[in-house]
Amino acid sequence: MSFSILYSAITRGKWFIDFREVDAHQMLIHSFLERDIEMENKSKLSEREPIPFLMNSGAEVFYGTDYLQAPANSTAIIPLHGSMLKYGTYCSYGTTEIADMIDMAVESPKISGLILDIDSGGGSVDAIAPLVCSIQNARKKQKCVIAYADLCASAAYYVACYCNEIIASNNISSEFGSIGVMMSFMDYEKYYESNGVKQHTIYSDLSNYKNEPFELARKGEYEKIRSEELNPLARKFQEAVKHQRGDKLNQSIEGILAGRMFYAETAQENGLIDNMGNMDYAIQRVNEIRRDAVVNEYINSKF
Repeated sequence: MSFSILYSAITRGKWFIDFREVDAHQMLIHSFLERDIEMENKSKLSEREPIPFLMNSGAEVFYGTDYLQAPANSTAIIPLHGSMLKYGTYCSYGTTEIADMIDMAVESPKISGLILDIDSGGGSVDAIAPLVCSIQNARKKQKCVIAYADLCASAAYYVACYCNEIIASNNISSEFGSIGVMMSFMDYEKYYESNGVKQHTIYSDLSNYKNEPFELARKGEYEKIRSEELNPLARKFQEAVKHQRGDKLNQSIEGILAGRMFYAETAQENGLIDNMGNMDYAIQRVNEIRRDAVVNEYINSKF
């Protein structure tokens, strides 16, 4: 089951992803597509550890699987690492599972805020919605969410921009951006024909629009797949970033909404992120934002 989910995601998906992330996984992707993974390796891949998360009370750091075990006013630190897929596979947890962790933290009276610890070059388009929904729910319930990131590209940035603030973990390797969408697929037709296999695809007379952009793309005609499949997603991504970052974002910077990547200092100058600092600073910001929200709520209750 996990293999079929990963295989499907690799072969059919549209991606908000930095291309370096694709290159880094080419050998693994090739092994999956060729089904060249020994059973011994499969069993190791399927033995996933529970998602580790931290709870920081300001004085101590706790590892656990139950937010109710945390001290009062703790900060939950939840990892979003590696390529993002909606569902879990042999290799990683899916964003649906990470979203569940966020939801559990939000519902716990012991957790006053959350840090999404991001180190990701992006992932599949359908991986974004579960996390965005959980972050929006957290903020609606007055639980601050900080995106604390090293690599935060494409789909990962899409998610991060919905947090209260985005903080770079360092000013050496931290990168942000790659706001854009891509699609890639292999055309195996000639390979199969050279091995004596002829594929026949037949459509109903009543289904002349079915798969039309994809079929044209197989012939090297990419305009329809750009205009009907990719451009709408890219526009939605851009609009989300513009709305969430607001006046902070310097839209005049060439390529800022069209796929450029920026190191932390430049990202901060151009409004892609809010600040730089270590984990202690991120926890401090969670507490400050929560404190300010409580003060504002009290003041507003008096009017």
